[in-house]
Amino acid sequence: MIIIGELLNSTREKIRKALAEKDAAFLQDLAIKQQDAGVSYIDVNAGAFAERELDVLEWLIKVVREVTDLPLSIDSPKPEALALGCRLAGDDVILNSITAEQNNFRSIVPIIREFNTKVIALPMDHTGLSEDEGKIFSIANSLIESLGKEGVSPDRIFIDPLIRPIATNTVYGPLALNLIRRFASSFPETRRICGLSNVSFGLPKRKTVNQTFLIMAMASGLDAAIMDPLDEALMSQVKAAQALLDLDPYCMNYINAMR
Repeated sequence: MIIIGELLNSTREKIRKALAEKDAAFLQDLAIKQQDAGVSYIDVNAGAFAERELDVLEWLIKVVREVTDLPLSIDSPKPEALALGCRLAGDDVILNSITAEQNNFRSIVPIIREFNTKVIALPMDHTGLSEDEGKIFSIANSLIESLGKEGVSPDRIFIDPLIRPIATNTVYGPLALNLIRRFASSFPETRRICGLSNVSFGLPKRKTVNQTFLIMAMASGLDAAIMDPLDEALMSQVKAAQALLDLDPYCMNYINAMR
């Protein structure tokens, strides 16, 4: 299971405040805690600062790099921010994200190729988000094929089923799980990823929903998630689920983690 730590995201009020005040110690502490929790990547996002995003992102990455060399996920809708992040972050970057909308696709692909990055692929086009499973799957298929034609191998693609809050429509839970299963069956060489906390937005006791959905998604074929690694119950459940899904030979990772 590839875990991307979600906590250094400027949409979170405490992170936005720390970035505005240049509280490096607070941000570095969160980076270290996520590393110690066992994440594979740390997501960095400065998008809440709009016109100052590039300057804030550059400062954030440099601050994080002072305390950890874990690979980064660069999270921005702006190609110039993604490119800047790649120049600063080092090797094994994940770009978050690319879509099938042509302007977005044409602006992001050169960055993927120049820096040999991995990329999170969102199956949406110029028509926006769809609730139709068939349409989402078709866009995902087209997006993976288009990336392949640009030299991006399937193992560098993280396909996202576009998790949405079940508080607004409970069909979104089964829709995402069905898509994960179809992605795993049809595109086995890709990764299947989700932004986990989206599913619980608007509900009380969100951690319970996140924890339950993640295990269901892993059983459906999810193998990567952007999530809170400081939720100890969630991380424990990941280890248990990996053992139960035969992804942890002799349960050694589970045993070591519980020790």
